[in-house]
Amino acid sequence: MIYFATLPHKLIDKAVNKNYVGKDSIKGLNYDVLKITFDQDGGGKDHDDQYYYWINSETKKIDYLAYNYTVNKGGVRFRSAYNKRVVDGVTFQDYINYKAEVGTPLADLPTLYEEKKLEELSRIETEQVQNLN
Repeated sequence: MIYFATLPHKLIDKAVNKNYVGKDSIKGLNYDVLKITFDQDGGGKDHDDQYYYWINSETKKIDYLAYNYTVNKGGVRFRSAYNKRVVDGVTFQDYINYKAEVGTPLADLPTLYEEKKLEELSRIETEQVQNLN
C-alpha cells in the first residue's frame, strides 16, 4: 500500500513505462490520462500489472487511479481520492477502493464509476499524518 502513498514519485523508476493516453473528464473535471506498465527486468514480481492515472488538468494531482493484476485469479480496481491534505509540502489523500469485473478495460472505469456500477470494497486511509516541525 505504501506505493500509492508515494505517487507520483515512484513513476520515475527505471522499469516504469509511461504512455500518455489522452484527455478524459470525470464528474465534470478534465484529466490527463497516463497508462503505466513495467519492464520485466526491474519491474518486480507484479510487472504484468497495468495502471491508469487520471491527473487533474488544473491541480496536477492524481484524483483517480485504476489497475489490473493477475495474482490470486486477478482483479480490476478503481480508486477515487478524497480527504486531500498537504503536510510539510507533501500531498496526502485517502482512497475509496472499488472493484470491477476481471477483464474490464481500465479506460472504461470512469464511466462505470459515474454510473455507480462499481462495487465499493474498502477505504484506504492514511492515518496519523503529522507535521514534523
